[in-house]
Amino acid sequence: MTGRVTHISVPGHFGEWVQGRIGARGPVALITLPVADHVRLWHVPQRRGLRLHGVGLRPVEVRRFLRSLGLDLRGVVRMRAQTLLGLGTGVSTARLVGLARLAGWQGSPEALAAACIESEGAADPLPFPAPERMLWASRIGRPLEHLSPLPRYEILGGFWGGASFTDPQDTNFGDISDLVAQWSLACGLEEFAALATQSALRCTDRRGPKADPTPQLARDLGALGWLRAHTGAARGLIFAPGTVPDDAAGLLRATGLRQLRQFRGGER
Repeated sequence: MTGRVTHISVPGHFGEWVQGRIGARGPVALITLPVADHVRLWHVPQRRGLRLHGVGLRPVEVRRFLRSLGLDLRGVVRMRAQTLLGLGTGVSTARLVGLARLAGWQGSPEALAAACIESEGAADPLPFPAPERMLWASRIGRPLEHLSPLPRYEILGGFWGGASFTDPQDTNFGDISDLVAQWSLACGLEEFAALATQSALRCTDRRGPKADPTPQLARDLGALGWLRAHTGAARGLIFAPGTVPDDAAGLLRATGLRQLRQFRGGER
């Protein structure tokens, strides 16, 4: 017996505004940069079995995750993501959020985030309705601080380099306590962009790759700053809305960035 097809979309992210440790020995935390409709899932319910296409997980892994939430899912599930796993766009967490919602999850985002952590050891704050408005401890699954809305912004970016998968035991990030303190006091987009740039530069200095062309692109195109996936290949230039130069996309492609994305966000 088959039922009606259910289709849902789950947001992802495009790197982070900032990421690092809160104190030299503190937890790894981040402020994410969300993007809408990043992962899409279709479900055809059936009485028996679970078949997955494009999810990147085995049925036994999905069943274990759903059982931790008191859920069950049977039928055929197909997933299509805007990007591949490992590029720093949250596909890993988004697919779990989508599977839980297909299975009927109506509980708290805190409980769903905890299940994602239990399943994969680290998670992005995608179960929450406004994930960019928290300083998120990605290995322990809780917000450390709630943040004010960001000014309106526009991002032009793409991917540079290969996949890099998050290791939950990896704490090789610099201390960003100073950036977080300044973030809470920042007002204009220029200030937020400068903090994002500092976080990206610290990450590149510590983790590489050293030949990253994004800082020069930001200078050449007059961007307010730039950001990156601190684990992954996503790179973005930060502009005030409507100020992206007409030739910017061509320059990014010529420099080696691929799968370009352009989107807006912010609330004030």
